[in-house]
Formats: sequence, structure tokens, C-alpha cells
Amino acid sequence: MVRGVLFPRARSVRGGVASIAVRRETNRMRALAGLLLVVAVLCGVYYFTLKKMPSSDEGTAPTQAISLTGVRGDLLQIAQAERNYMATNGNCATLDELISTKSVTMSRPERDGYVYTVACSSQDFSVTANHAPAPAGSPIRYPNLAISP
Repeated sequence: MVRGVLFPRARSVRGGVASIAVRRETNRMRALAGLLLVVAVLCGVYYFTLKKMPSSDEGTAPTQAISLTGVRGDLLQIAQAERNYMATNGNCATLDELISTKSVTMSRPERDGYVYTVACSSQDFSVTANHAPAPAGSPIRYPNLAISP
């Protein structure tokens, strides 16, 4: 006991070079284990975030969100072009007329299986996007979208 008080560094010197090497390896292993733990937690958060990613419409796959966003953008563009056409000409235009006059930037009246239609009445219109039904037993569904002013 007295020896420990008189020579406080004697205990650490006793191990020598071997104990320093062991401590270095232990610290490296702790750092590696900590890094693996952080990576595992981040992978878990990433995995569960993607699994619970909200879909844009009930019953649709998350991968359909991009397509549905494009279809909604097309519907808005068609509706705006139709409003402009009606304000300028006083009547409703068909989708082919809007495409041929370059009132809309699209070149085809469809996107990713959705087909666009414009229905005109006296001073009103509606733009719809319809998709063929999904195969029987498929968990994917294709919602029909519409805009009317």
C-alpha cells in the first residue's frame, strides 16, 4: 500500500509496452464497434422510413407517387390552357387543339398509362385522367383524376 503512494506511476510502468499496445487495440475495437452501431441505427432508420413513406393516394404504391404527381401537373396545365383558350376565343377547345396550338407543352394526350380527356359544355369544361384497371389480384390501383373549374 505504501508502495502505491510512494510510486504512483509504478503500476502503469509495470505493464510496459505490451499494455500500451493492448489499450490501443481495445480503443480501436471500441471505435469500430461504435461505428458499426451507428451504421446499423442509420440503416434501420432509412429502411423503416422508406417502408412507412406516405403514398400520394390511398391504396397506391409509393413508386406511383412520381407518376401521379406528373399526371396532376398535366391536368393543371391542361386546365390553365383551357381557361386561357376560353377567355381568348369564347369557346372550349379539344385536347388535340390545345396540343396543336402549343397551348400546352405536352406532345401526347397521355402519360404513364393515363389518358387525358377534355369534356366541354356551354361555358364550362372538365379535364379527366383515366387509367386502365389494374390486373385482378394486384395490390396496385390507379385512381381516376379530374379537374373542373
